[in-house]
Order: sequence, then structure tokens, then C-alpha cells
Amino acid sequence: MSSDLHAPCGTPASEVPAPRAPEPAATVAQAFGRTLSRADKLKYILVLGALVALGPFTVDLYLPAFPDVAADLSVSDAAIQLTLTATMVGFALGQLVVGPLSDALGRRKPLLIATAIHIGASVAVAFAPTVELVMVGRVLQGIGAAGAGVVAMAMVRDLFGGQQLIRMLARMALVTGLAPVAAPVIGSQLLNVMEWRGIFAVLAAYGVVMIVVAAFLMVETMPESRRGRFEAAAVAARYRHLFRDSAFVGIAIVGAMSFTALFAYLSASSFVLQDLFGLTPQQYGLVFGINSIGLVVCSQVSARLMRVLPPRSVTTLGLSIQAAGALALLASGLLDTGVIPVLISLFFVVGPLGLIMPTVQVTALAGHAEEAGTAASLIGALNMGVAGLATPLIGLGGISVTSMAVVMIGALAVANASLWLVVRPRASAEVVA
Repeated sequence: MSSDLHAPCGTPASEVPAPRAPEPAATVAQAFGRTLSRADKLKYILVLGALVALGPFTVDLYLPAFPDVAADLSVSDAAIQLTLTATMVGFALGQLVVGPLSDALGRRKPLLIATAIHIGASVAVAFAPTVELVMVGRVLQGIGAAGAGVVAMAMVRDLFGGQQLIRMLARMALVTGLAPVAAPVIGSQLLNVMEWRGIFAVLAAYGVVMIVVAAFLMVETMPESRRGRFEAAAVAARYRHLFRDSAFVGIAIVGAMSFTALFAYLSASSFVLQDLFGLTPQQYGLVFGINSIGLVVCSQVSARLMRVLPPRSVTTLGLSIQAAGALALLASGLLDTGVIPVLISLFFVVGPLGLIMPTVQVTALAGHAEEAGTAASLIGALNMGVAGLATPLIGLGGISVTSMAVVMIGALAVANASLWLVVRPRASAEVVA
């Protein structure tokens, strides 16, 4: 399939025009974005959104099944929580490879290979007889799912710039913002009709659909003229360039720590809400549904706010609300106020992530069009890697409302420090034009 940037989603290879002389990446992206019809934009939102959502669904779809998995495999709750950590570590490692690979080979090939790995790993987990084999399969699932998320975000940066980029990220967030919190809703309903192993068969089927869509509907958005080399020295140079940008590093830390607060909730909430407060899997799913509405609404508010405010100011607002929610959750745990204050507090931790995610992506990717794949991979790897390493701290003294809140508060304290000490003094105060 041709690598020309100007073919709409699904355009046959024979109709793709010959490559033109190279133009600056931002100019090409903005010109392409202006030529897309409303129908083509909708295709990109849905297809790229579904690709990004594969990762969160891989991580979160089986959360309501944690108690069932522990009982079936005769292991502790802490061991099952480690399978979630294994997935996120695999996701982080996979992104660090797929991102630079997509900058060197183009977007489609790494996407297809990674998604095939995800399908095979999903089938393996569905038949795994021990928790150790589940963990191995989950690492491979994470590595495979990483390809879809990294490539989709890099393709958005390939195709759009300025306010077009902001709008596309927000509209993708409308599709993908549901995934981390809606996946357990779907998982809880699947448990009504199948055992926990069936959830991984569903994930394999999702991967099959995505690999077919990528093969037949997605065009290559990374022209050969803009590709780098997939060599150790070239990859290291791209990473050095990113790490020398202090604003990029600062906003990456903000994103990772804010995401850690979300995953503290995801990894502990099934035990807290079902075991401690007695919610059924369906009630647990309803809680996630309510939180998903808050996250999606905030993601759309974020895009509108960035029309008149700099992204760093919207980030500040989101982090402030998240921190207030985490402090309220800690108070609820220490005072044993019951389930309603806990649920309200959690809503104000989860929802504001919708304000933060688009601003982190805009701030991080805006100045790195030439290494968008590497930049997107580093953001994603830090999100998953830091969250995967931090969230097991919740179970050290026993999983509880208080232990969940303490991890959230610690993560958000680091996020706020990075925002005020690194990002705000250095990131642009202007709205992206």
C-alpha cells in the first residue's frame, strides 16, 4: 500500500497519487486535515479510536473477574493483582520498541505485527492452567496491544496539526476515553454468560477485527522521505532529543502520575467495592459506567477550554480536581464514612483525567512531529510502566480505601510538582494555532 499522506482512510492503492516533494511535517499535516471530509474524519476517529482502545480493553476487561480468577487458580488476591502489573509492564516495553520502529518502517507494518502478537497471547491466556502462565501471556498481550495505541497516536500527529490536532485528539478521546473505565462494565456483563477465560477469547476476537481493519482500511501515513533508521544509534538519538526537552519530560511525568492515580483505582476497586462494600459485579460495572461519563465529558470540555486557554492551564485545573478527589477519598477511608462518599470521591479522581489526557498529548506531541511515534511510545510507556510499578504498593498492607488513596495522593503530589516546577515555566503559554 502506498505511503502517501494524502489518501483518505480506505482509499485503494491504485488511486493514491505519487509522492510530492517533501514539505515541513506540520504544514503537510495541517493541509491534509483541511482536505478531509466530515465522513473521512469520522472514519479516522472511529478506526484510530478503536485501535487506541485495544490497549485499555486488554488491561481492564477482566477486572471484575479478579475474585473468580483467584478462586479458579487457587492464588491470593495480590497474585492476581500482579497479572495486571504484568500487562502494564508488557505494554510499556512494547511501546518503547513499536514507537521507534514505526518512525523507521512506517506505521502499518509494526501495527499488523504487534496486533498479531496480541491475538496469539490472548488465546494463550484463555487456556493457561496456572497464574504464572497467565502472567507470561499478559506480558505478551501488553506488548502486542502497545502497537495499536502508539501507531494510532502517531498517525493522528502525522495527519493533523494545530487546532485540528486538538480537535482530533478530543474526538478520539470521546471514543477511547470510555475504554479504561467502560471495559470493566462490559467485563461484568460478559461474566453473566461466560467464565473468566471467555473474556480473553473476546479480546482475541477484538484483535482479529483490528488487524483486518488495519490491513484493508488504513493507509500508510509516514512517507519514506520522513522515515528515520531503526538502528541503535538512530533510536538513541531520538530518545536523547526527547529527554533534552525539559517541557516534554515534565508533561510526560504529569501524564504518568495522573494515569497512576487512575490505575490505583482500577487495580484496587474490584476488591474494595465488591469485597469490602459488597457490590455485585453488575453494580460494580454501573459505578464504572458513571465514572466513564465523567471522563468523556471532561475530555470534550478540555478541547473547548484549549481554544481560549493554554494547555498547561487546563492541565492545572484537571490536576487540582484530581488531588481534591484523592484527599476526600483518604478522609473517607480514615473516617470510615461508608460507600457513598467513597464513590463520590472516586468520581472526582477519575473524571478529571479527561481534562488532562488531551493536554498532555498536545503539549508532548506539538513540538515533535518528526519523531511522533517515539514521543507517543515514551508517553504511553511511562503511563503504563509507572502505573504498573506503583499500583502494587496498594496491597502491601492489605487492599483498602486508605491504601488506594495514599498511592493516589503520592502520585498526584509528584504530578503537581512536575507541573509547577518544570512544565509551567517552560511550556508555551499560547494556545496551539
